[in-house]
Amino acid sequence: MSSSKNSGTNGDTNGDTSGDPTGTVERAFRAALYTDDDTALDTGASLLAADPATDAELARRGAEFVAQAWRRGWQPADVVRIVRRELDDTHVRLTAALIRAQAPDDRPRGPRWTAQLAQLEESDENPARADRFTHATAVLELYRLLLRLPALEPLEDPRQRHVGPRGDARMLGRIRALLAKAEATGFPEEAEALTAKAQELMARHSVDEALLDARAPAKDTPGACRIGVEPPYEQAKAVLLDAVATANHCRAVWNEPFAFSTVVGFEGDLAAVELLYTSLLVQAQSAMAKAEAAQRAGGRKRTKTFRQSFLAAYAHRVGVRLRTAAEAPVTDDLLPVLASREVAVTDRTERMFPRTTTTRLRGVSDEAGWTEGARAADRAQVGNRPRLSPRPE
Repeated sequence: MSSSKNSGTNGDTNGDTSGDPTGTVERAFRAALYTDDDTALDTGASLLAADPATDAELARRGAEFVAQAWRRGWQPADVVRIVRRELDDTHVRLTAALIRAQAPDDRPRGPRWTAQLAQLEESDENPARADRFTHATAVLELYRLLLRLPALEPLEDPRQRHVGPRGDARMLGRIRALLAKAEATGFPEEAEALTAKAQELMARHSVDEALLDARAPAKDTPGACRIGVEPPYEQAKAVLLDAVATANHCRAVWNEPFAFSTVVGFEGDLAAVELLYTSLLVQAQSAMAKAEAAQRAGGRKRTKTFRQSFLAAYAHRVGVRLRTAAEAPVTDDLLPVLASREVAVTDRTERMFPRTTTTRLRGVSDEAGWTEGARAADRAQVGNRPRLSPRPE
């Protein structure tokens, strides 16, 4: 942290810096960034507000903070997620603008990174520009947060040495569309059929990638992505994500303080995990709202404990169903391929996370919530995986 604190210093910072935007920015940073004191924040914001010439230097230093976050293993979606959690919408907009401005000077980082940048497109909203003091305060609050981001496990994109089978993007698009319809329908039977079809396509997509990789001269390697696991009830959500990851040949490691799980696996499986987890979570939220309404209609007040128990039971029951589906037999010629990929995923996970701990679910004590959550999981059937075998040449 000390190197960041001293960067940009020009001579004696206690002297007169009038006419020196860099010196003014440094004085503001020294006053505001290394303490949580609001008075110090006001002092720094006042310095910046009084000198419009500091704007360019302030933006340049913001780009440096963003680049520093990338060196520490953070990615665009991670930074936006923690800013949204710790600060407010003004800071999120500032963050997106900083990331967009820094991107042209950054090195290529792969398709997943590019997709995260694409999600940072400017909002159609045009909020009124705050006065200089208010704006400077928000910038300093943001920089204070960025400065203190710790190092994370780097998620470099794996080297993909061959092109995937034709239609991969189309296949994932079909899966996404099926899950979206499952979330939107009001008919449980239709939702079940759509989700089962999506799971079947996921299994087919996974085995196609595995077989292609086995035939390639140089093998692909597992990658990793981070998926937000946001409060409330984040423990139950992390359990659900772990179950989905395991069923799709991936491993998930939860980082509770920063509200995400790192999922390790091959690229096609990672995409399947993101899609299925998101869909199941949406379905769980919808089912929980209906269950609460029914409980209220019966004269019983629903509480946080009900919701925690509901989601815990939902995650547990979905996990059981997914594990059963994952045990479907495969043909003998496919077993070595899948085993080799599982070893690769496990090895990558253990190298990234040599020390992990197990967390037990807390606050699960509402019997009605548990019962309703288990029923909702049964209604959100994901279907059995088909018997996996190579397609005929």
